[in-house]
Amino acid sequence: MTESSPSLSAEQDRSAVLALALLRGAVAAGLGLGSVTVVVLALWISAPASDSSPGSALHAAAGLWLLAHGAELTRAHTLSGVPAPVGIVPLLLAVVPVWLVHRAARDVLVPDEGHPAPSARGAFGMVVGGYLLVGAVAAYYVRGGSLSVQLPSLLFPSAVVVAGSAAAGVWTASGRPIGPPPSWAPVSLHEALARSRFRERAGTVWRAAAAGVAVLLGGGALLVAVALVWHAHPAQRSFVQLSGDWSGRVAVLLLALVLVPNAAVWGAAYGLGPGFALGTASTVTPLAFSGRPAIPGFPLLAAVPAEGPGTVLNWSAGAVPVAAGVTVAWFTVRRAAPPDAGREDAWGPWGTALVAALAAVGCGAGTAVLAAAAGGPLGTRALAEFGPVWWLTGAAALVWTALVGVPGALLLRAWRLRERDGDGEEAAYVAGDPGVAAAGKTAVPVPVPEPSSGDASRESGGGGRRWWRRSGGRDGGGIGGGGAGEEAAGPVPGDEPAPRRTPVAASLPAGAAPGPVPPAAHSPAQGEDEGVAPYDFLPTGPWRERTARPEEAGPSGSA
Repeated sequence: MTESSPSLSAEQDRSAVLALALLRGAVAAGLGLGSVTVVVLALWISAPASDSSPGSALHAAAGLWLLAHGAELTRAHTLSGVPAPVGIVPLLLAVVPVWLVHRAARDVLVPDEGHPAPSARGAFGMVVGGYLLVGAVAAYYVRGGSLSVQLPSLLFPSAVVVAGSAAAGVWTASGRPIGPPPSWAPVSLHEALARSRFRERAGTVWRAAAAGVAVLLGGGALLVAVALVWHAHPAQRSFVQLSGDWSGRVAVLLLALVLVPNAAVWGAAYGLGPGFALGTASTVTPLAFSGRPAIPGFPLLAAVPAEGPGTVLNWSAGAVPVAAGVTVAWFTVRRAAPPDAGREDAWGPWGTALVAALAAVGCGAGTAVLAAAAGGPLGTRALAEFGPVWWLTGAAALVWTALVGVPGALLLRAWRLRERDGDGEEAAYVAGDPGVAAAGKTAVPVPVPEPSSGDASRESGGGGRRWWRRSGGRDGGGIGGGGAGEEAAGPVPGDEPAPRRTPVAASLPAGAAPGPVPPAAHSPAQGEDEGVAPYDFLPTGPWRERTARPEEAGPSGSA
């Protein structure tokens, strides 16, 4: 009994931890559903004349929460009497469930005091299971209401979104590892990845691709903002027509806010070239606005450009993908040729081009996913297609960022290395001949007096002895090449050698005297050691003069 109790306790702890992970997944789903329900009920209560019941408001809240996961809803009550699908996901509202699932899976792997942490697979399965359990209950609740959910959309993309968010949380809790290839991969691939900087380059690809997508979204949001300012009057008119009282205006404003990321993706698709569809018979691109659009009355849709061929202002939207390509190139070169690394530490041109191309692929894939989520059907017939076409938008993002990013990365790398080589050559040139101020300038001789042996006596007497004189030489003298007797004797008039001429740049201003010449510019004087080292130029003083030579120092016990 004593030997079996520890294993039984460990098994109970493991079961309790897995149950806690299941509970955390359910709590994450409940928090997201509760937040949407609170907002919907607050709007329903504030409406002065609401013809719906509290049950209808709860059904609408559950339907909106499922729509945030990518599920496709069906409106039963329409003007034509035919049920209409609703497939456009409010991207800002989708951030809430994604963040909650990610946080729940991440926190489960943090062990509590006295309890073991579950395995990564166990945490992933329990969190996803608890979350999908609440989602299934919500889908069953909205069945038969004004907003019902289509069952196939619960598996894809709703369940895929939840599983991906949980997997990202587990990966974050594990330290974001980028492991080796699978065991079934060829041995040559394992060896190549072991020799190369796989982790560093994979991180660079990820950061450059994310930066490119962020610039595309930012540029698209800027295009939408400028278009809204340009069409301010139509946007204001549609906003007033949709809402009669203040509660309705708040509801329209909140709906517009949660659709702002969608509008940014539409603007990015417009700048990339494929544009977006306003129904099955109309397409909006920078080149032209063709077809018969089916535009519902909504403030954000008032930013759509005028019908007809595009103008120079419409073509200027192409600056958005160009900026994204330049961003991909910049983030690639930041790692390929960092400012504090030498040429031997920089990546080769093929490696730089490969990383920039992979970042372009990642940027295209991310843009395609966002375009697929930002568009969808808003009804039947003409409104069956609404928004950008995901595969065209992703392909355009890939082509733009590859055409701009790969050559841009190579040019930036070459420019950085060339600038670094130029700085190194100039530094080496100046270090080899300090008397020359700049390369390529005409040198003129400037007399520089040679230090004499009398400098030592001037130093001891408070004179101007130069501090870079060597402490000792071949002749066995003391500091400055002379012994103690030579220092006491002082300088002998007329013994100074002739001045030596050193080339100095001719670009010195007229009348300006050259500055002090560094010690490396002096050739060794007669009697000095030819092998001058930087460590020989040490400050001198009385104590240094006494201990320069061991035979001239006092007895060891004199101190």
